[in-house]
Amino acid sequence: MLQEVIKVDRVYIVTGACGHLASTIIKYLRKKDGTIRGLILPTETAQSDEKVRYYTGDVTKPETLGALFENLGGREAVVFHAAGLISISEKASKALESVNVGGTRNIIEMCEKYKVKRLVYTSSVHAIPESEDGAAIEETAVFDMAAVRGDYAKTKAEATREVLMSGKRGLDVVVVHPSGIIGPYDSGGNHVVQMVKMYIAGKLPAGVRGGFDFVDVRDVALGCIAAAEKGRSGECYILSNRYCTIRELLGMMRRCTNGRRKLCLPLPLAKMFCPLFGWVAKVTKTRPLFTPYSLFTLESNSRFTHDKATMELGYHPRDMLRTVKDTIAWLSGKPVPI
Repeated sequence: MLQEVIKVDRVYIVTGACGHLASTIIKYLRKKDGTIRGLILPTETAQSDEKVRYYTGDVTKPETLGALFENLGGREAVVFHAAGLISISEKASKALESVNVGGTRNIIEMCEKYKVKRLVYTSSVHAIPESEDGAAIEETAVFDMAAVRGDYAKTKAEATREVLMSGKRGLDVVVVHPSGIIGPYDSGGNHVVQMVKMYIAGKLPAGVRGGFDFVDVRDVALGCIAAAEKGRSGECYILSNRYCTIRELLGMMRRCTNGRRKLCLPLPLAKMFCPLFGWVAKVTKTRPLFTPYSLFTLESNSRFTHDKATMELGYHPRDMLRTVKDTIAWLSGKPVPI
């Protein structure tokens, strides 16, 4: 006897809806049944349609979040909290703490108040302490601000701890930890995409030695959706790809564009030039790509394993060369299908 399929009327709520990851999540959610609500800042614009409705608000101001959660009409709500600030600066920022920690607390409170079905929180691999022996870094259930370096990492560790604590209070939560996101659908707000943009424009003077784990934004978006559908409540999942040196990444860019080979500075030399990088960025009104914190990251153990996400979520990241090709195509004004 065939079992009756019960169709669930669902509302997807996505914070940071104009951001690189959140906007990509929305692209995939459009293919699913249900409606989508996206939260954008008052300074941002987005066009609502019959599938997606955008709400203006700020995660740091709970009084602006009510409309996003109200009038669910008994429908299940799944929240993707992807709003957050990313920083490669060594200096503390009040906004970093306010958005990443305070904003997450506000979203948790709204989820509890409106009894959402599930909260998927976008943390970061930077929230996970580096393994001392250089072994592959796996998921952890303990997050300590003192165990990670840099204000960005500390705020993500603290916010992740808050999310998991809400899970112990009864909220259905799943945490995802993306590595260094790259990919199409961003015009340079993302630091790695900024490097690609500078390279194809002939404005990248040099690279540096060292590397990180880079991952396609589309794979992370699909991983977030899989976490909502298949993830175990209270669990964390690393959404990474593989370790890739900056030299290797620049080689892919050169291969895709027939561009120039770039010198990669040794990290000790790059550290000496950090004040110069900062000065040039200030004069050219751009963000410095290489800061003391980013260089620390590029020489740290960045070998993350996504085995858990692969086994439990069916997560399989694509080849990085494909990602680089699609990123360059997008930055060149060519359409890149989702």
